[in-house]
Amino acid sequence: MKFDDVIAELNGFGRFQFKLVLMLVLPRMTLLFHFLLNNFIAYIPSHHCNISVSDNGSVFRNLSSDQRLAVSIPVQEDETLSSCQMFAEPQYHLLLNSSNVTELPTVFCQNGWVYDTSVVKSTLASEWDLVCERRRMNQATASIFFMGAMLGAGVFGTLSDWFGRRTMLLVSCLTTACFGFASALSYNLSMFAVMRFFTGFGCSGIAVITNVLCIEWTDIKHRCTLSILISLDWSVNTMLLAVLAYLVRDWRYLTAAVTTPAFLGIICAWIIPESARWLIGQGNASRAHFYLSECAKVNHREQFMDHLNPENLSKVIIADNENRKYSVLDLVRTPRMRRLAVLTGTVWFGLTCSYYGISFNVSGFGVNIYLTQFIHGASEIPAKIFILFTLDTIGRQLNQAVGLLLTGLCLLGNMLIPLDMGSYRAALGAMGKMFAQGSFTVLFLYTAELYPTVVRLNGMGYCSFLARLGVAVCPLVNFLDEVWVGLPSLIFSLMALAAGTLTMLLPETKNARLPQTIQDVEETI
Repeated sequence: MKFDDVIAELNGFGRFQFKLVLMLVLPRMTLLFHFLLNNFIAYIPSHHCNISVSDNGSVFRNLSSDQRLAVSIPVQEDETLSSCQMFAEPQYHLLLNSSNVTELPTVFCQNGWVYDTSVVKSTLASEWDLVCERRRMNQATASIFFMGAMLGAGVFGTLSDWFGRRTMLLVSCLTTACFGFASALSYNLSMFAVMRFFTGFGCSGIAVITNVLCIEWTDIKHRCTLSILISLDWSVNTMLLAVLAYLVRDWRYLTAAVTTPAFLGIICAWIIPESARWLIGQGNASRAHFYLSECAKVNHREQFMDHLNPENLSKVIIADNENRKYSVLDLVRTPRMRRLAVLTGTVWFGLTCSYYGISFNVSGFGVNIYLTQFIHGASEIPAKIFILFTLDTIGRQLNQAVGLLLTGLCLLGNMLIPLDMGSYRAALGAMGKMFAQGSFTVLFLYTAELYPTVVRLNGMGYCSFLARLGVAVCPLVNFLDEVWVGLPSLIFSLMALAAGTLTMLLPETKNARLPQTIQDVEETI
């Protein structure tokens, strides 16, 4: 008897599984909040040079505030004040006529900046003046966070296959909570960058472990349904983050607020069940029997456990070597595993780049950033409902490939819409986000089904490592808009199209048993 048969007999989609999902909602909430937090704490508000400390005589002091700005700061082509330059000396003649100011001598801001607080009260940019020539440092905070997430994905993937899903989920939540609050208390940019790095490190463990834990406790028939249900929290939390950011407009308080669910996640990690599938693979049949008995009790299937004791349970799944510790190197030791690792890693990288390329651009669609964030979350729900009804009919591979290809086409289409048509750009951006999220929903399940149990979290950790690398690259790609405003969108769209094409080389896993050993993969893929 296979483990999937055992889970099916215990009702692999019963109250036990729903309780598990509900307990994982809280740690997953802080995961999403931190992943998209930079949209608000790194937002660059409208700003201009600070002229209030200028000592330009009594004439200047007698001018109104608007007149002081007129004689001190040049006006750009779009009739807004320059963000980074000011006149070397007050140009009083501009009050009498609107002569050409292109020839007037200007200098970079000498006394700091004044920031508009109508959208966000306080951000990283306004607190540490990360604007103009220091603008890249502001965006780099997102890359630093996801570099930590990139490292965490590999580390927690390996450690979870060694020490268990439950233990490492607890460590992930503790890490996220401690360093998340430390980020809010940072007194300079260097400290903030270090704290955000380790916050990302902890968040990545939450991401890979919660998905795998749910999949390993579900039977084949309902695996995709439960995977989609737990992914709905991502969309709901995207909308919730928009509301929370709208209410809490100071970056320090917002960072603390989005970290709070991690403390509740710590409590949940204490009481969630360990993966019985992993325990059997480790040769620990007695603990696996305990958790399976709990599952049977909650799902009212106690009679089945009367015939299943730890002795015969140990024969349900036989791993390659019960005493062996697997590592990420096992993903490339054999030919078919190596091919699987290359394909899945590339698809994860391409999808993540395109998804976060849209997600990080909430201010680039010409609509209020809070509304854009809310729309992005709401647009993902129809995609997941569609996936729910098609994943077991047309399969994982086709859903994944089509979603990626449509994401790429939406990004290409957005490049053709003029910048002043903000509502149309926002609508097409939301469509791209919808298709990308649909692909992400499939990819978490699809990848977990492709990798064998003995290295499943190693595989998920490796894929998440490349995904976080893709996210870390996104802010750097966005800097290319200085070369050509449409270049970032072009790059993201090409990545999505390439990933969609490569998906067609992966095998279909619809209605297939989860592989247990590396040998299973070598024989079936």
